[in-house]
Amino acid sequence: MQVYKREWNDADMKKPLIILTGPTAVGKTALSVGLAKRIGGEIISADSMQVYRHMDIGTAKIKPEEMQGVKHYLIDELEPEEDFNVVRFQEYTHKYMEEIYAKGKIPILVGGTGFYIQAVLYGIDFKEAEDNNAFRDSLLALAKEKGAEYLHDRLRKVDPVAAESIHPNNVKRVIRALEYHTQTGEQISAHNEEQRQKESPYNFCYFVLNSDRKLLYDRIDQRVDVMMAEGLTEEVKGLLERGLTANMVSMQGLGYKEIIGYLNGEYPLEQAVYDIKKETRHFAKRQITWFKREKEVIWISKDDYKKEEDILDALLIPMKEKGIV
Repeated sequence: MQVYKREWNDADMKKPLIILTGPTAVGKTALSVGLAKRIGGEIISADSMQVYRHMDIGTAKIKPEEMQGVKHYLIDELEPEEDFNVVRFQEYTHKYMEEIYAKGKIPILVGGTGFYIQAVLYGIDFKEAEDNNAFRDSLLALAKEKGAEYLHDRLRKVDPVAAESIHPNNVKRVIRALEYHTQTGEQISAHNEEQRQKESPYNFCYFVLNSDRKLLYDRIDQRVDVMMAEGLTEEVKGLLERGLTANMVSMQGLGYKEIIGYLNGEYPLEQAVYDIKKETRHFAKRQITWFKREKEVIWISKDDYKKEEDILDALLIPMKEKGIV
């Protein structure tokens, strides 16, 4: 198996970047390891939850033995008490990309958080609005008092495009959009769209792995069943005993918030499992919608291939055409 290795010393040469994304449970993790081994790459996780330690089952985190010796970054990087956001993701990712380039290897961004991927690929600036802790705290208090839907309705009135793309339960992003509008008088959706028109500083291939919707939804249901069998409920109990609370960023992830509700006696376990499956299917649908809006994306239907090696062969074709490998 050929491994490609180059030096990136020419200042005029765009450095290579591979992106492998797609909806949750489609099979990105296993394929990314095979791709990294094939081209001499290292993997940076573009996942907003796998960055946290002690949160393994609910995030479907890759196990050490599954890495097959391929170095992974942004896995188990932070404690769950810490906040992780797109700006921190950019900072960490740029640092790790330079480390990977220094080895003559190719960084592969792998994960389903399209917002994070877009931020790195186009160098989107998210720092224009200054932090306003008092305003943010007031919005958090409103969300707690009147519910996430109330806050989302406020956003819909000032920025309907942003409201359409942000789930009401993603209180953190809803607040950020409201904060941006209050401080700049502009819609964050318009700002982000303007930033997306930037030319990428990288020589990239942006692959979106997808599957037939019914097959994907079946995989999601099976994955949730495996998570429950592996001890998701016990994992969440342990995090709560550690002192984590439901309103922390890390505990807002799919699976965690539903199990917290069960543990708090709000509904039976069967309802929690049903809700996790339903919300994960909805999440996968939103992910696909996001990737359809992205430009220069190469869609890969895994149903068109009999085995992983065939998919890897297909990925290499545009990479060779672009001179990445």
